[in-house]
Amino acid sequence: MRKLLFPVFFSIAIFAFAQEPAIKTDKDTIAGVEDKKDHPLSSGYYPVGFFDIDLKTLIKLNNYEGLRLGIGGLTNDKLFKNYKLGGYYAYGFKDKTSKYGVGVSARVNKEKKAWVSVYYADDVKEIGTFDYLTDARVYSIFEPRLVNITQFYKYRKWFTSIASELSPKILAEVRLELSNVENIENYYYINDGVPYRDYQLAEATVSVRISPKTNFFTNEDGTKEYFDGFPKISAQITQGVKGVVESDFNYTKFGLKLDYYIKRTDLSSTNILLEGSLATGDVPLTHLFHSYPNQPTKDEVLQRFSVAGVQSFETMYFGEFFSDRLTTLQVKHSLRRFKLTEKWKPELVLITRHALGDMSNRDQHFGIPFDTLDQLYNETGFEINKILFGFGLSAAYRYGYYNLPKFSDNISFKFTFYLKV
Repeated sequence: MRKLLFPVFFSIAIFAFAQEPAIKTDKDTIAGVEDKKDHPLSSGYYPVGFFDIDLKTLIKLNNYEGLRLGIGGLTNDKLFKNYKLGGYYAYGFKDKTSKYGVGVSARVNKEKKAWVSVYYADDVKEIGTFDYLTDARVYSIFEPRLVNITQFYKYRKWFTSIASELSPKILAEVRLELSNVENIENYYYINDGVPYRDYQLAEATVSVRISPKTNFFTNEDGTKEYFDGFPKISAQITQGVKGVVESDFNYTKFGLKLDYYIKRTDLSSTNILLEGSLATGDVPLTHLFHSYPNQPTKDEVLQRFSVAGVQSFETMYFGEFFSDRLTTLQVKHSLRRFKLTEKWKPELVLITRHALGDMSNRDQHFGIPFDTLDQLYNETGFEINKILFGFGLSAAYRYGYYNLPKFSDNISFKFTFYLKV
Protein backbone atom coordinates (compact mmCIF):
# COMPACT_ATOMS: atom_id res chain seq x y z
CA MET A 1 0.00 0.00 0.00
CA ARG A 2 2.90 2.38 0.73
CA LYS A 3 4.02 1.94 -2.89
CA LEU A 4 0.71 3.48 -3.96
CA LEU A 5 0.89 6.56 -1.75
CA PHE A 6 3.37 8.51 -3.87
CA PRO A 7 1.40 8.30 -7.13
CA VAL A 8 -1.80 9.04 -5.21
CA PHE A 9 -0.48 12.28 -3.75
CA PHE A 10 1.48 13.13 -6.91
CA SER A 11 -1.59 12.66 -9.10
CA ILE A 12 -3.84 14.69 -6.85
CA ALA A 13 -1.25 17.47 -6.61
CA ILE A 14 -0.75 17.66 -10.36
CA PHE A 15 -4.31 17.24 -11.58
CA ALA A 16 -6.59 18.35 -8.73
CA PHE A 17 -4.92 21.65 -7.99
CA ALA A 18 -6.85 24.81 -7.16
CA GLN A 19 -10.08 23.12 -6.18
CA GLU A 20 -13.09 25.39 -6.66
CA PRO A 21 -16.66 24.70 -5.65
CA ALA A 22 -18.17 22.16 -7.98
CA ILE A 23 -20.92 23.28 -10.35
CA LYS A 24 -23.84 21.25 -11.61
CA THR A 25 -23.09 18.02 -13.43
CA ASP A 26 -25.14 15.66 -15.56
CA LYS A 27 -27.33 13.45 -13.45
CA ASP A 28 -26.94 9.73 -13.11
CA THR A 29 -29.42 7.04 -13.94
CA ILE A 30 -31.07 5.61 -10.86
CA ALA A 31 -30.21 1.93 -10.50
CA GLY A 32 -32.91 -0.66 -10.92
CA VAL A 33 -35.77 -0.95 -13.36
CA GLU A 34 -37.59 2.30 -12.71
CA ASP A 35 -37.27 6.01 -13.56
CA LYS A 36 -35.95 5.74 -17.11
CA LYS A 37 -37.65 8.91 -18.41
CA ASP A 38 -34.42 10.73 -19.26
CA HIS A 39 -32.68 10.90 -22.61
CA PRO A 40 -32.33 7.28 -23.83
CA LEU A 41 -28.55 7.56 -24.13
CA SER A 42 -28.30 8.56 -20.46
CA SER A 43 -30.43 5.68 -19.19
CA GLY A 44 -29.56 3.05 -21.77
CA TYR A 45 -33.19 2.40 -22.71
CA TYR A 46 -35.27 3.56 -25.67
CA PRO A 47 -39.05 3.43 -25.13
CA VAL A 48 -41.25 1.96 -27.85
CA GLY A 49 -44.83 1.81 -26.62
CA PHE A 50 -45.04 -0.40 -23.54
CA PHE A 51 -41.52 -1.82 -24.10
CA ASP A 52 -38.17 -0.16 -23.33
CA ILE A 53 -35.42 -1.43 -25.63
CA ASP A 54 -32.11 -2.02 -23.86
CA LEU A 55 -29.51 -0.27 -26.05
CA LYS A 56 -26.71 -2.34 -24.51
CA THR A 57 -28.05 -5.51 -26.10
CA LEU A 58 -28.18 -4.36 -29.71
CA ILE A 59 -24.62 -4.74 -30.96
CA LYS A 60 -21.27 -5.78 -29.49
CA LEU A 61 -17.95 -6.87 -30.93
CA ASN A 62 -15.18 -8.91 -29.32
CA ASN A 63 -12.51 -11.43 -30.22
CA TYR A 64 -14.47 -14.50 -29.05
CA GLU A 65 -17.98 -13.84 -30.31
CA GLY A 66 -16.99 -11.65 -33.23
CA LEU A 67 -19.97 -9.54 -34.18
CA ARG A 68 -22.73 -10.01 -31.60
CA LEU A 69 -26.20 -8.80 -32.53
CA GLY A 70 -29.17 -8.92 -30.21
CA ILE A 71 -32.35 -7.39 -28.89
CA GLY A 72 -33.60 -6.98 -25.36
CA GLY A 73 -35.35 -4.78 -22.85
CA LEU A 74 -38.25 -4.75 -20.43
CA THR A 75 -41.84 -3.64 -20.19
CA ASN A 76 -42.76 -0.28 -18.70
CA ASP A 77 -45.74 0.99 -16.72
CA LYS A 78 -47.85 1.34 -19.86
CA LEU A 79 -48.35 -2.42 -19.66
CA PHE A 80 -48.09 -3.15 -15.91
CA LYS A 81 -47.41 -0.61 -13.19
CA ASN A 82 -46.19 -3.08 -10.59
CA TYR A 83 -44.57 -5.75 -12.76
CA LYS A 84 -41.76 -5.85 -15.32
CA LEU A 85 -41.11 -8.57 -17.85
CA GLY A 86 -37.74 -8.49 -19.54
CA GLY A 87 -34.92 -10.32 -21.21
CA TYR A 88 -32.64 -10.41 -24.22
CA TYR A 89 -31.46 -12.62 -27.06
CA ALA A 90 -28.08 -12.33 -28.81
CA TYR A 91 -26.11 -14.29 -31.38
CA GLY A 92 -22.34 -14.33 -31.90
CA PHE A 93 -21.35 -14.82 -35.53
CA LYS A 94 -17.82 -16.05 -34.71
CA ASP A 95 -18.63 -18.60 -31.99
CA LYS A 96 -21.98 -19.33 -33.69
CA THR A 97 -23.78 -19.53 -30.36
CA SER A 98 -26.95 -17.96 -29.00
CA LYS A 99 -27.07 -16.21 -25.62
CA TYR A 100 -30.18 -15.16 -23.77
CA GLY A 101 -31.69 -14.07 -20.51
CA VAL A 102 -35.25 -13.77 -19.23
CA GLY A 103 -36.76 -12.50 -16.01
CA VAL A 104 -39.63 -10.90 -14.13
CA SER A 105 -39.74 -8.17 -11.48
CA ALA A 106 -42.45 -7.11 -9.04
CA ARG A 107 -42.63 -3.84 -7.16
CA VAL A 108 -43.00 -4.41 -3.43
CA ASN A 109 -42.63 -0.82 -2.17
CA LYS A 110 -43.40 2.20 -4.34
CA GLU A 111 -41.99 4.80 -1.95
CA LYS A 112 -38.62 3.04 -1.67
CA LYS A 113 -38.72 1.96 -5.33
CA ALA A 114 -38.13 -1.60 -4.18
CA TRP A 115 -38.33 -4.38 -6.77
CA VAL A 116 -37.98 -8.13 -6.36
CA SER A 117 -36.63 -9.94 -9.42
CA VAL A 118 -36.06 -13.49 -10.63
CA TYR A 119 -33.80 -14.00 -13.64
CA TYR A 120 -32.12 -16.70 -15.72
CA ALA A 121 -29.22 -16.16 -18.13
CA ASP A 122 -27.07 -18.30 -20.43
CA ASP A 123 -24.15 -16.23 -21.71
CA VAL A 124 -20.40 -15.56 -21.66
CA LYS A 125 -18.40 -13.21 -19.45
CA GLU A 126 -14.87 -11.87 -19.32
CA ILE A 127 -12.47 -13.62 -16.93
CA GLY A 128 -11.55 -11.51 -13.89
CA THR A 129 -14.32 -8.89 -13.93
CA PHE A 130 -15.88 -7.56 -10.74
CA ASP A 131 -19.24 -5.86 -11.26
CA TYR A 132 -20.90 -3.63 -8.68
CA LEU A 133 -24.61 -4.42 -8.86
CA THR A 134 -25.71 -0.87 -8.06
CA ASP A 135 -23.40 0.64 -10.71
CA ALA A 136 -24.82 -1.26 -13.67
CA ARG A 137 -25.66 1.85 -15.72
CA VAL A 138 -23.91 4.62 -13.86
CA TYR A 139 -20.76 5.14 -15.87
CA SER A 140 -21.40 4.27 -19.51
CA ILE A 141 -23.96 2.43 -21.57
CA PHE A 142 -21.21 1.82 -24.13
CA GLU A 143 -17.90 0.33 -22.95
CA PRO A 144 -15.44 0.52 -25.87
CA ARG A 145 -12.88 -1.94 -24.43
CA LEU A 146 -15.31 -4.81 -25.04
CA VAL A 147 -14.01 -4.84 -28.61
CA ASN A 148 -10.57 -6.08 -27.52
CA ILE A 149 -11.42 -8.71 -24.89
CA THR A 150 -9.96 -12.18 -25.54
CA GLN A 151 -10.59 -14.33 -22.42
CA PHE A 152 -14.13 -15.45 -21.59
CA TYR A 153 -15.96 -18.19 -19.74
CA LYS A 154 -19.46 -19.56 -20.25
CA TYR A 155 -22.08 -19.50 -17.53
CA ARG A 156 -25.66 -20.48 -16.84
CA LYS A 157 -27.17 -18.85 -13.79
CA TRP A 158 -30.33 -18.26 -11.80
CA PHE A 159 -30.61 -15.34 -9.43
CA THR A 160 -33.18 -13.59 -7.31
CA SER A 161 -32.66 -10.09 -5.99
CA ILE A 162 -34.26 -7.14 -4.28
CA ALA A 163 -33.16 -3.64 -5.32
CA SER A 164 -34.26 -0.50 -3.54
CA GLU A 165 -33.61 3.19 -3.09
CA LEU A 166 -33.28 3.19 0.68
CA SER A 167 -33.07 6.97 0.65
CA PRO A 168 -32.51 9.59 -2.06
CA LYS A 169 -28.78 9.17 -1.43
CA ILE A 170 -28.50 5.38 -1.00
CA LEU A 171 -29.12 2.63 -3.52
CA ALA A 172 -28.89 -1.01 -2.43
CA GLU A 173 -29.31 -4.47 -3.90
CA VAL A 174 -29.21 -7.96 -2.36
CA ARG A 175 -28.80 -10.95 -4.68
CA LEU A 176 -28.79 -14.74 -4.29
CA GLU A 177 -27.27 -16.55 -7.26
CA LEU A 178 -26.59 -20.10 -8.46
CA SER A 179 -24.33 -20.53 -11.48
CA ASN A 180 -22.66 -23.22 -13.57
CA VAL A 181 -19.30 -22.17 -15.01
CA GLU A 182 -17.74 -23.77 -18.10
CA ASN A 183 -14.25 -22.62 -19.01
CA ILE A 184 -13.56 -21.76 -22.62
CA GLU A 185 -9.84 -21.30 -21.98
CA ASN A 186 -7.63 -24.30 -21.16
CA TYR A 187 -7.85 -23.47 -17.46
CA TYR A 188 -8.01 -25.69 -14.35
CA TYR A 189 -8.45 -24.59 -10.75
CA ILE A 190 -6.66 -26.95 -8.36
CA ASN A 191 -8.46 -27.19 -5.02
CA ASP A 192 -7.46 -29.81 -2.41
CA GLY A 193 -5.57 -31.65 -5.14
CA VAL A 194 -8.62 -31.89 -7.39
CA PRO A 195 -8.55 -30.12 -10.81
CA TYR A 196 -11.74 -28.24 -11.70
CA ARG A 197 -12.34 -27.17 -15.29
CA ASP A 198 -16.07 -26.63 -14.75
CA TYR A 199 -17.70 -25.85 -11.42
CA GLN A 200 -20.85 -24.69 -9.68
CA LEU A 201 -21.08 -21.62 -7.47
CA ALA A 202 -23.62 -20.39 -4.94
CA GLU A 203 -23.27 -16.72 -4.01
CA ALA A 204 -24.95 -14.14 -1.80
CA THR A 205 -24.14 -10.49 -2.62
CA VAL A 206 -24.92 -7.20 -0.90
CA SER A 207 -24.17 -4.02 -2.86
CA VAL A 208 -24.61 -0.40 -1.76
CA ARG A 209 -24.01 2.89 -3.56
CA ILE A 210 -23.97 6.14 -1.60
CA SER A 211 -24.22 9.62 -3.17
CA PRO A 212 -23.90 11.89 -0.12
CA LYS A 213 -24.12 15.18 -2.03
CA THR A 214 -27.13 14.36 -4.17
CA ASN A 215 -30.01 16.85 -3.90
CA PHE A 216 -33.59 16.53 -5.16
CA PHE A 217 -36.75 18.44 -5.74
CA THR A 218 -40.25 16.94 -5.70
CA ASN A 219 -42.97 17.62 -8.25
CA GLU A 220 -46.29 16.02 -9.13
CA ASP A 221 -44.53 13.09 -10.82
CA GLY A 222 -42.52 12.24 -7.73
CA THR A 223 -38.96 12.83 -6.63
CA LYS A 224 -36.53 13.95 -9.34
CA GLU A 225 -32.80 14.42 -9.07
CA TYR A 226 -31.49 17.81 -10.21
CA PHE A 227 -27.93 17.83 -8.83
CA ASP A 228 -25.96 14.62 -8.69
CA GLY A 229 -22.86 15.58 -6.75
CA PHE A 230 -19.73 13.65 -5.95
CA PRO A 231 -18.10 11.77 -4.28
CA LYS A 232 -19.87 8.51 -4.90
CA ILE A 233 -19.06 5.48 -2.79
CA SER A 234 -19.77 1.93 -3.94
CA ALA A 235 -19.31 -1.05 -1.63
CA GLN A 236 -20.02 -4.73 -2.25
CA ILE A 237 -19.48 -8.05 -0.51
CA THR A 238 -20.02 -11.49 -2.05
CA GLN A 239 -20.02 -14.76 -0.10
CA GLY A 240 -19.58 -18.04 -1.95
CA VAL A 241 -20.98 -21.03 -0.06
CA LYS A 242 -19.90 -24.62 -0.66
CA GLY A 243 -22.48 -27.38 -0.60
CA VAL A 244 -25.54 -25.36 -1.62
CA VAL A 245 -27.06 -27.22 -4.59
CA GLU A 246 -23.70 -28.97 -5.09
CA SER A 247 -21.70 -25.73 -5.21
CA ASP A 248 -17.95 -26.33 -5.05
CA PHE A 249 -16.18 -23.47 -3.22
CA ASN A 250 -16.21 -21.28 -0.11
CA TYR A 251 -14.92 -17.72 -0.57
CA THR A 252 -15.51 -14.06 0.22
CA LYS A 253 -15.01 -11.07 -2.09
CA PHE A 254 -14.97 -7.42 -1.07
CA GLY A 255 -15.01 -4.29 -3.24
CA LEU A 256 -14.87 -0.61 -2.34
CA LYS A 257 -14.82 2.28 -4.83
CA LEU A 258 -14.59 6.06 -4.42
CA ASP A 259 -15.48 8.21 -7.42
CA TYR A 260 -14.73 11.90 -6.85
CA TYR A 261 -15.50 14.50 -9.50
CA ILE A 262 -14.63 18.20 -9.44
CA LYS A 263 -16.12 20.49 -12.09
CA ARG A 264 -14.80 24.05 -11.93
CA THR A 265 -16.20 27.38 -12.98
CA ASP A 266 -13.44 27.70 -15.61
CA LEU A 267 -15.03 24.61 -17.29
CA SER A 268 -12.11 22.30 -16.46
CA SER A 269 -12.76 19.16 -14.40
CA THR A 270 -10.96 16.43 -12.50
CA ASN A 271 -12.16 12.88 -11.89
CA ILE A 272 -10.43 10.70 -9.27
CA LEU A 273 -11.36 7.01 -9.13
CA LEU A 274 -9.87 4.94 -6.28
CA GLU A 275 -10.85 1.27 -5.99
CA GLY A 276 -9.84 -1.68 -3.81
CA SER A 277 -10.77 -5.37 -4.17
CA LEU A 278 -10.02 -8.39 -1.97
CA ALA A 279 -10.85 -12.10 -2.31
CA THR A 280 -10.24 -14.76 0.33
CA GLY A 281 -10.90 -18.50 0.29
CA ASP A 282 -11.09 -20.83 -2.70
CA VAL A 283 -11.65 -18.53 -5.69
CA PRO A 284 -11.01 -19.66 -9.29
CA LEU A 285 -9.35 -17.24 -11.71
CA THR A 286 -12.64 -16.55 -13.49
CA HIS A 287 -13.90 -14.80 -10.35
CA LEU A 288 -10.73 -12.96 -9.27
CA PHE A 289 -9.69 -9.45 -10.35
CA HIS A 290 -7.91 -7.71 -13.18
CA SER A 291 -7.33 -3.98 -13.73
CA TYR A 292 -9.44 -3.77 -16.89
CA PRO A 293 -6.55 -4.09 -19.37
CA ASN A 294 -7.10 -2.83 -22.91
CA GLN A 295 -3.91 -3.51 -24.88
CA PRO A 296 -4.34 -6.06 -27.71
CA THR A 297 -1.59 -8.69 -27.78
CA LYS A 298 -0.02 -7.70 -31.11
CA ASP A 299 3.56 -6.77 -31.97
CA GLU A 300 3.40 -3.30 -33.51
CA VAL A 301 1.84 -0.07 -32.23
CA LEU A 302 -0.37 0.41 -35.29
CA GLN A 303 -1.47 -3.25 -35.14
CA ARG A 304 -2.75 -2.51 -31.64
CA PHE A 305 -4.66 0.58 -32.79
CA SER A 306 -8.21 0.07 -31.57
CA VAL A 307 -10.71 1.83 -29.31
CA ALA A 308 -9.74 3.14 -25.87
CA GLY A 309 -11.86 2.25 -22.85
CA VAL A 310 -13.61 4.55 -20.41
CA GLN A 311 -11.80 3.37 -17.25
CA SER A 312 -9.23 0.85 -18.49
CA PHE A 313 -5.44 0.52 -18.43
CA GLU A 314 -4.55 1.17 -22.06
CA THR A 315 -0.96 -0.16 -21.96
CA MET A 316 -1.76 -3.32 -19.97
CA TYR A 317 -2.08 -6.43 -22.16
CA PHE A 318 -5.07 -8.75 -21.92
CA GLY A 319 -4.46 -11.67 -19.59
CA GLU A 320 -1.19 -10.18 -18.34
CA PHE A 321 -2.12 -9.69 -14.65
CA PHE A 322 -4.61 -11.20 -12.20
CA SER A 323 -4.85 -10.62 -8.44
CA ASP A 324 -6.83 -11.64 -5.40
CA ARG A 325 -6.12 -8.27 -3.78
CA LEU A 326 -5.92 -5.18 -5.91
CA THR A 327 -5.84 -1.39 -5.56
CA THR A 328 -6.17 0.95 -8.53
CA LEU A 329 -6.07 4.72 -8.89
CA GLN A 330 -7.12 6.67 -11.97
CA VAL A 331 -7.02 10.45 -12.33
CA LYS A 332 -8.36 12.34 -15.34
CA HIS A 333 -8.01 16.10 -15.70
CA SER A 334 -10.06 17.64 -18.51
CA LEU A 335 -9.06 21.09 -19.71
CA ARG A 336 -11.58 23.62 -20.93
CA ARG A 337 -12.63 22.70 -24.47
CA PHE A 338 -10.84 24.51 -27.26
CA LYS A 339 -13.23 26.59 -29.35
CA LEU A 340 -11.71 26.28 -32.82
CA THR A 341 -15.01 27.04 -34.53
CA GLU A 342 -18.58 27.46 -33.31
CA LYS A 343 -19.23 23.70 -33.64
CA TRP A 344 -15.70 22.27 -33.41
CA LYS A 345 -14.62 22.20 -29.77
CA PRO A 346 -12.12 19.37 -29.04
CA GLU A 347 -11.16 18.53 -25.47
CA LEU A 348 -7.73 17.65 -24.01
CA VAL A 349 -7.73 15.18 -21.09
CA LEU A 350 -4.57 14.37 -19.08
CA ILE A 351 -4.61 10.89 -17.53
CA THR A 352 -2.56 8.91 -15.02
CA ARG A 353 -3.29 5.37 -13.81
CA HIS A 354 -1.66 3.14 -11.17
CA ALA A 355 -2.30 -0.39 -9.90
CA LEU A 356 -0.90 -2.55 -7.10
CA GLY A 357 -1.92 -6.11 -6.25
CA ASP A 358 -0.83 -9.62 -5.37
CA MET A 359 -2.07 -13.20 -5.26
CA SER A 360 -1.94 -15.98 -2.69
CA ASN A 361 -1.78 -19.64 -3.76
CA ARG A 362 -0.87 -18.78 -7.33
CA ASP A 363 0.00 -22.43 -8.01
CA GLN A 364 -3.71 -23.34 -7.76
CA HIS A 365 -4.30 -21.79 -11.18
CA PHE A 366 -3.15 -23.96 -14.06
CA GLY A 367 -3.31 -23.47 -17.83
CA ILE A 368 -3.40 -19.66 -18.14
CA PRO A 369 -0.01 -17.91 -17.73
CA PHE A 370 -0.19 -14.58 -15.88
CA ASP A 371 1.73 -12.28 -13.57
CA THR A 372 0.64 -10.49 -10.40
CA LEU A 373 0.87 -6.80 -9.64
CA ASP A 374 3.06 -7.11 -6.54
CA GLN A 375 4.97 -4.05 -7.80
CA LEU A 376 3.44 -0.73 -8.76
CA TYR A 377 2.10 -0.50 -12.31
CA ASN A 378 2.13 2.97 -13.88
CA GLU A 379 0.88 4.55 -17.08
CA THR A 380 0.35 8.15 -18.10
CA GLY A 381 -1.17 9.60 -21.23
CA PHE A 382 -3.72 11.91 -22.76
CA GLU A 383 -6.88 11.97 -24.84
CA ILE A 384 -8.00 14.49 -27.42
CA ASN A 385 -11.75 13.91 -27.49
CA LYS A 386 -14.66 15.12 -29.61
CA ILE A 387 -12.55 15.82 -32.67
CA LEU A 388 -15.29 14.65 -35.01
CA PHE A 389 -18.72 13.06 -34.34
CA GLY A 390 -17.71 11.96 -30.83
CA PHE A 391 -14.43 10.41 -32.00
CA GLY A 392 -10.98 11.37 -30.75
CA LEU A 393 -7.48 10.01 -30.16
CA SER A 394 -5.61 8.73 -27.11
CA ALA A 395 -2.01 7.85 -26.30
CA ALA A 396 -0.41 6.40 -23.17
CA TYR A 397 3.03 5.27 -21.99
CA ARG A 398 3.87 2.47 -19.53
CA TYR A 399 6.73 3.21 -17.14
CA GLY A 400 8.25 2.07 -13.87
CA TYR A 401 8.75 -1.52 -12.69
CA TYR A 402 6.66 -3.10 -15.46
CA ASN A 403 8.24 -1.08 -18.26
CA LEU A 404 8.99 -3.49 -21.14
CA PRO A 405 12.43 -3.77 -22.83
CA LYS A 406 11.11 -2.81 -26.27
CA PHE A 407 10.11 0.85 -26.26
CA SER A 408 7.16 0.47 -28.62
CA ASP A 409 5.62 -2.28 -26.45
CA ASN A 410 5.04 0.36 -23.74
CA ILE A 411 3.04 2.64 -26.02
CA SER A 412 -0.71 2.65 -26.55
CA PHE A 413 -2.24 4.58 -29.42
CA LYS A 414 -6.02 4.31 -29.92
CA PHE A 415 -9.10 6.25 -30.89
CA THR A 416 -11.75 7.29 -28.39
CA PHE A 417 -15.51 7.45 -28.69
CA TYR A 418 -17.84 9.17 -26.26
CA LEU A 419 -21.59 9.39 -26.71
CA LYS A 420 -22.99 12.85 -26.13
CA VAL A 421 -26.08 12.74 -23.96
